[in-house]
Order: sequence, then C-alpha cells, then structure tokens
Amino acid sequence: MELEITQLELRYAGLRIKDAGRVSRLAVSLMEQGQQTPVLVVSAGYPDGYVLVDGYARVEALRRLGQDTVQALVLRMDATEALVLAHRLECARRRTALEEGWLLKVLVEEHHLEPQAVARKLLRSPSWVSRRLALVRELPPAVQDRVRAGTVAAHAAMKGLVPLARANRVACERLGEVIAEEGLTTREAERLCTGFRQGDAKQREQILSHPRLYLRAAEEVARKDPPLSGDPEDLLVRDVEALGGLCRRVRQRLVSQPRERSRRRLERTWRETSGLFAGLAQDMEEVLDAGRGHADGGARPARPGTRDEGDRRRAEDLPQRGQAHPPQRPGGGAEAGTGGESG
Repeated sequence: MELEITQLELRYAGLRIKDAGRVSRLAVSLMEQGQQTPVLVVSAGYPDGYVLVDGYARVEALRRLGQDTVQALVLRMDATEALVLAHRLECARRRTALEEGWLLKVLVEEHHLEPQAVARKLLRSPSWVSRRLALVRELPPAVQDRVRAGTVAAHAAMKGLVPLARANRVACERLGEVIAEEGLTTREAERLCTGFRQGDAKQREQILSHPRLYLRAAEEVARKDPPLSGDPEDLLVRDVEALGGLCRRVRQRLVSQPRERSRRRLERTWRETSGLFAGLAQDMEEVLDAGRGHADGGARPARPGTRDEGDRRRAEDLPQRGQAHPPQRPGGGAEAGTGGESG
C-alpha cells in the first residue's frame, strides 16, 4: 500500500549507521527505476500511524527526491516480531556487529525479551547475543553516536576503541572525538588507536593534540622499516630486537623510583618476568652454542630446550668436589662414554 512519509514513526532510526553514499545510490536508482521493494511497517497503535521497521535508507532517498509517499508492506504482527523478521530476511546489506548489538539491546531492554529467547528467534547462539550486547555496553554512548552518524567507522570502533574503552572510557571518548573531527579513514583510526594504547602519557597527549602529525611520523617509520617477511628466522630476529628495545625503555623508567604501592606490584610482576627471561636466556644460549658447533663441523644443532643423548653426562661420571677432571684423550676431548660425539 502507499503511505504518506509523514505517517511513518521513525522509532528505530538509531539501529542503523548513516551511509550518505548508499542513500545517494538509492536515490539514483529510485529516480531511474522507481521503488522496487516496499518498506516494512507495523501499526503504531493509533489511527493512520505506522512504525517503520525496515527501509530507512529508502525513505531518506525518497525525501531527497522530493517524494511525499512510499510503497509499504504492513506486517500483521507486533514490533518485536517485525524486527526479528526484518533481520532474518535481510540480504541487501549485512549489519555490522555494532548494528546487531543495537538491535539486540532494543529487543532485550525495550521489548523485554530474554537473551536466550532472542538467540532462538534470530537463529543464533547465546554467546553470539552475549558478545554483541557486551560490545554496545562497553563502547561509550558518545562514540556510538558518532558511529551512527558515520563520522567514526564501525570497524575502527570495534577493533580500536572498544579495547580502549575497557581500560579507559574517558580516553576512548576523547580519541573518538579526534577521529571524527579529523575525518580519519578506518586504517588511520586503527593506527591511531594502536599508537595510543602502546604509548606513555606524553605520547598519548601528543596523539590527541596532533593526530595527523603522529600519523605522518608513523607512516615515515613504516616506510623506512622494511616489512616483515614470512620467514620464521626473520620474525625471530625482529622479536629479539623488539625485546632489546623494551628492556632499554624499562631501564630508563626505573630511574623515576616508583612509589611503594607500585613497587610491590612491580616486584610480583618482575618475579614472573625474570623467570621467563631466565628460561629464554638458557634456550637462546643452547641454540647459539649448537649453531656454532655445527658451523665448525661439529654436532648437528639440537632443538631449543633439548639436548642430544650423547651430551648428557651420567652423575657418576661427573667429577666430584675435590676430584680431578676425567682423563683427557690426546685430542683434548673426554674419554668415550663421558660425553661429546660417540663417533
């Protein structure tokens, strides 16, 4: 049936991200071919009133063209079931995880459905519902409004801002504001979020004050630094280099003499970390020693953390305190059976 656009109640406009480009493409299509698919509505509960369930972009495109009416399909069901049906029938554009979270939040908080019931109706698992609800509850409302408006990309918000919101909601809101004001692309926004999480207080303030300058500097560093190859040996070398840089940074920060409360936390963390370092150092020395022996025509390198059977000395063969070392062969090696190569 044909309805006046003014008859529509846009109750669920906030469940979708505004996409000006998509609306423009729809307007061109409507102008050339007319409306091919009706929007979905349900009764608003008062005379001549209808709630728009699906088709917000089409209605916006018709408005841009100066149209007063829209072809609509009136669903003989309540709004809850209509929202579920629209989600299941959707095929033109898949919702983002945030948009799905907004829909779930409405169904749970406004339509009073249990999450398990929502999962059954949408043919999804309870964990799928739980993850998306957590997404919209963790991300600050101000950032979500920017995503709805299309000034912050949904992917950047999910990958960059949600992890930050869990640790610092205020910083997340500030960074979301910067991303929107600067009109950053998804890639730029993700790079900015990564730099913010990894930086110290001074670096974070610089990112917020001069985001474009930070992005240019990061791009320059990436250009000078050759990309990692897929070779595991190259990746290992780069990891060790990064570990060295991290050690230097920690030593510099130790100069500040942490407060007593921080010192206790630092002590607990350092006990665990120093154990990891000790194990890594032992494994590294074994690998390097084995490699040197192989280069000199010696034994085949052993795998890290393992030793060849011939390298294990029995306890009774080792010199006890006060005893001389085992007799040596003319070549300087230990006698057969006490270690070394067996031939």
